[in-house]
Amino acid sequence: MSESTPIPPNSNPAEALDSVTDNSSEAGIVAQSERTAKTRQLLGMKGAAPGETSIWKIRLQLMKPITWIPLIWGVVCGAASSGNYTWTLENVLKAAACMLLSGPLLAGYTQTMNDFYDREIDAINEPYRPIPSGAISVPQVVTQILVLLVSGIGLAYLLDVWAGHEFPTVVALAIFGSLVSYIYSAPPLKLKQNGWLGNYALGASYIALPWWAGHALFGELTWQVLILTLIYSWAGLGIAIVNDFKSVEGDRQLGLKSLPVMFGVTTAAWICVLMIDIFQGFMAAYLVSIHENLYAAILVLLIIPQITFQDMYFLRDPLKNDVKYQASAQPFLVLGMLVVGLALGHAGV
Repeated sequence: MSESTPIPPNSNPAEALDSVTDNSSEAGIVAQSERTAKTRQLLGMKGAAPGETSIWKIRLQLMKPITWIPLIWGVVCGAASSGNYTWTLENVLKAAACMLLSGPLLAGYTQTMNDFYDREIDAINEPYRPIPSGAISVPQVVTQILVLLVSGIGLAYLLDVWAGHEFPTVVALAIFGSLVSYIYSAPPLKLKQNGWLGNYALGASYIALPWWAGHALFGELTWQVLILTLIYSWAGLGIAIVNDFKSVEGDRQLGLKSLPVMFGVTTAAWICVLMIDIFQGFMAAYLVSIHENLYAAILVLLIIPQITFQDMYFLRDPLKNDVKYQASAQPFLVLGMLVVGLALGHAGV
C-alpha cells in the first residue's frame, strides 16, 4: 500500500480565502459573459455566441427580435397621429395585431431574408450567425421566409376587414413593405449595396411604414401624414447608418458601398448624426408652424440628450461605441416620434 502525500495546511488563511474569492469572481464573470452572449444570440445582436442547437431559438435569432421594437413603436405613433385612438379593448387588440404584423411577422420576414442574401458577408463579419455557422439549412430558411410573408399578408387582410376598409389599405402597405424589403436585400437591385438608397429604404421601413399601418387602422391615411413621415424617415436613415459600422471590413471586401466605406468612418459618423438631428429639428419646426408649440418644445428637449450622447460616444469612436450609443440615445428618438404622432393627432393633420 503506497503512502499518500500529506497536504500541508496553508500557512496564510487570508491568501487562501483571496484565492477562492478570485476564482469565484472569475467564474462568475465567465458565466455572466456566456449568458450575455447567449442573450445577444437569441435577440440577433452583434457579439453573439455560436453553438445553439434548438431549431426554434435559431429561427428566432434569424428574425432578430431586437429589430422589432421600432416597428412596434411606429404602430403606436401612427395610432396616435390618427387622432381617433381610444383605450377600448377592441382598439387595444387591433393595435396589438398590427404590432404583430409589423414586428414579428414582416420584420421577421425582412431580417430572415436579409440573412439569407447576406450569408457570404456574414461569414466574414458575423460567422456565428445561423446560416454561415451551419446551424440551419438553406431550405429551412426559405420555408421560414415564405411562412412569415404569407402570414403577414393574411393578417393584414384580417385587419382591413376588422377596420371596415373598402380599399385594403393595410394589405397594400404589407405588400409594398415586403417588396421594398426584397429589393433591399436581393439581387439584382439589392438597395443595400448603395449607402444612400439602402439606408433610406431601411429608415422608411422603420418609421414610415408601421406609422402608416397604425394610422390607417384607426383613421384616414392622408397625404400630409405620408409626406411628413417620409421626411421624418431621413432621421431613420441616420439610425440605419449606425448599423453599417459593425461590418465595414466585410462590406469593403465584397464591394458594398455603405457610407462608412464610401466616405470613411469619421465622415460617415458625421453624416449619421446630422441626418438624425436635422430632420428631427425639421419636425419640431413643422409643429411650431401648425401651432403645436408645447409638443415642439418637448421634441427639442428630447433632441438635446441625443446630441450629448453623439458627442460622448458615437463621434469619438463609432466602431467601438455604436451599440452603446444606440442604447443611450435611441430611447429619446423614439419618444420624440410619439410626441410628433400625438401632435399630429391633436392638430388633426
